Amino acid sequence: MKTIYVHPKDVERKWYLIDAENQILGKVAEKAATLARGKHKPEYVPHHDMGDYVVIINADKIAVTGGKMQKKNYYRHSGYPGGITREPLEKRIARKPTFPLENAVRGMLPKNRLGRRLFKHVKVYAGADHPHAAQQPEPIEIYKGGDR
Repeated sequence: MKTIYVHPKDVERKWYLIDAENQILGKVAEKAATLARGKHKPEYVPHHDMGDYVVIINADKIAVTGGKMQKKNYYRHSGYPGGITREPLEKRIARKPTFPLENAVRGMLPKNRLGRRLFKHVKVYAGADHPHAAQQPEPIEIYKGGDR
């Protein structure tokens, strides 16, 4: 047996479109991270950029389970004593609708140079319009639960 090795510059990259309307935040982020990383391809290697481009639309209409819309908080710190700021998911979506989805996808990618490069392949838009129609992205269906 000989291991098949594909150089990253020879990889054929596809474009995928995910409609996040009424989809669970974590399931959409997991699918986008998998596609951006290239784990769905047989020639995947963890130390190369083998992934595809992912366009996520309707990020402002994302769904979360339970009471996370009010209970989930995002924290940031100014660097000064007592400078911690808490913002619930509900207000963060109202202020910056793409942030929760971008943050979830970024958290599922490697925390190094490769992860920062892979995140550039993920494009998140709040509405249904996106400027990547010329690339003809292929729609992806997310599993919603229930019957398969």
